[in-house]
Amino acid sequence: MTNVLEKIINDKKDSLSLIKKRKTLESLNRNIQELKFYDFKEAIKNNSGVSLISEIKKASPSAGVLVNDFNHIEIAKMYIDSGATCLSVLTEEKYFLGKLEYMQDIKKTFKIPILAKDFFIDPYQVMLSKSYGCDCILIIIAAVSEKQADEIYSEALKHNLSVIIEVHDKKEAEKALKYERALIGINNRNLKTLEVSINNTLSIFEIVKSHKEPLISESGIQNENDAKFIFNNTGIKNFLIGESLLKSDNPSGFMRRLIQITQ
Repeated sequence: MTNVLEKIINDKKDSLSLIKKRKTLESLNRNIQELKFYDFKEAIKNNSGVSLISEIKKASPSAGVLVNDFNHIEIAKMYIDSGATCLSVLTEEKYFLGKLEYMQDIKKTFKIPILAKDFFIDPYQVMLSKSYGCDCILIIIAAVSEKQADEIYSEALKHNLSVIIEVHDKKEAEKALKYERALIGINNRNLKTLEVSINNTLSIFEIVKSHKEPLISESGIQNENDAKFIFNNTGIKNFLIGESLLKSDNPSGFMRRLIQITQ
């Protein structure tokens, strides 16, 4: 099977080289001065209940177009009204039909921490994403070398952003532990094959359970029973959910049921 992640990263390198020519670090810094930022990690740590990181995306490689009549502001409002702790906004353009501007629009309208959901391969992307309003960035261990991960992580901390280190196997989980100030996201979807299993959270939890910062279970959570299964077996109560919310007939009701799983 074609390695989907590899294709995305190769295209990201090309698109990033074009953006660098148009947007200097100085211009990005000017934009940053005009924005307000929120502490993504603390929002999750200070929430005694279930934290939902609700994802805004138009499409994905695994599911195709998820929302035909896509309105990121309306989706954000629905998520916030339904109890989202944070938002995850897809900014990758080719495969997820995302835009950096979605974060900017949401930030102007709502006061909520935002994760820039993209494929970070260069420290430059930290300032780029922050200039559009992100409060947290994502480092996918499978997508970068250790040196790249270290550089992006350091750059994010320098700019007072939260970091999610994303892992999807035990080897990656062991590498993630060195990033002591990061949240760790356990992806139940294998980004190379797109296969999904929520049991991935359970097996990887054994590696990362000593980590001092919050753990997040990502992807593949189809209903509140899946979330409750993860919580009962690991104690993890932070969930990043996108496709199943966006495809739900009643996403607000789904979110409210998820929030109640620890009760």
